[in-house]
Amino acid sequence: MVKNKNLIKKFSHLLLKWDREKNDRQMPWKGEKDPYKIWLSEIILQQTRVEQGLIFYKKFAQEFPDINKLANAPERKIYKLWEGLGYYTRCKNLIETAKYISEEKEGLFPATYEELLKLKGVGNYTAAAIASFAYNLPRAVVDGNVFRVLSRIFGLTAPIDAPAGKKQFAKLAAELIDKKFPGIYNQALMDFGAVVCKPANPKCFECSFKKYCKAFSENKISELPVKGKKIKNKTRWFYYLVIEYRGRLFIQKRIQKDIWKNLYEFVLVETAKKTSDKEILKQAIAIGILRKSAFKVQSVSPVLFQQLSHQKIYGQFIRLTLNSEISLLNLFSVSKTQLRQFAFPKFINSYLQHFH
Repeated sequence: MVKNKNLIKKFSHLLLKWDREKNDRQMPWKGEKDPYKIWLSEIILQQTRVEQGLIFYKKFAQEFPDINKLANAPERKIYKLWEGLGYYTRCKNLIETAKYISEEKEGLFPATYEELLKLKGVGNYTAAAIASFAYNLPRAVVDGNVFRVLSRIFGLTAPIDAPAGKKQFAKLAAELIDKKFPGIYNQALMDFGAVVCKPANPKCFECSFKKYCKAFSENKISELPVKGKKIKNKTRWFYYLVIEYRGRLFIQKRIQKDIWKNLYEFVLVETAKKTSDKEILKQAIAIGILRKSAFKVQSVSPVLFQQLSHQKIYGQFIRLTLNSEISLLNLFSVSKTQLRQFAFPKFINSYLQHFH
């Protein structure tokens, strides 16, 4: 990378000038100094659009105003509040970290970048965000917005998803950060990427860096940043047996290392390809979930679909009523009213909302 030393010197000045004079992006956590609230917002915003994250941040901040309240809340309640946000490992990490800080640290957040990095679910970006926003430590945040801004302005072509590329961007970001106002600088840089140097239709003619920007001068805006990996999507078929006996439905908690861990579901038969409902029922009888002639099929849903980051989930819901009760490991029955108290994946909630 050939460095533009003149721009490196001017970068924070130009960015902070834009922030003072033109940045009107509002966020409920902007200017926040409470490390708990900053951590909460950053965990929620991992792999989540800001518009959606805002709603969940407000719900969590209202329900759990401090880390001790979060740490002492029932896990089922926290998962239910998280329902619909996806990437549930974040919720698991949120709970573990809250308990650790509340019990082991007397409710006090670590105050150094290195200690923050040790927290479950906290990586370089989140640790830098908390360190700079809460403690004014000069740690540069590097998120999707920052990758995009720096790659375009400095003409960086290293893949942002490769270790060498990440290292290059982190090094440049550390050089550029304003040492006096790191928190304001970091927020301004992320805001700039969100409202000016956008992924599509960036506002190049309003840009404070227009005369320095390599992507603009070389007409490479749509080519940057560069991503190297192409991850293959895995396809899975989930057939759920919605089993009812005397007005109660059978559900189970997902405990295996897989998607949707710690959420609830109906009885699942997973297959590698599309399968008829008759074949699914045969399989359920063969593996002992159902007894032959001891149930009646009430309805079969249309095929439903959900796209996850690297998985495509297809499936159907087969609603059954039993003639006699079943007893299976991990299964328990709930009333239809109680069903609302449990956190389900979006895939199951789609069925419950539209077809049940």
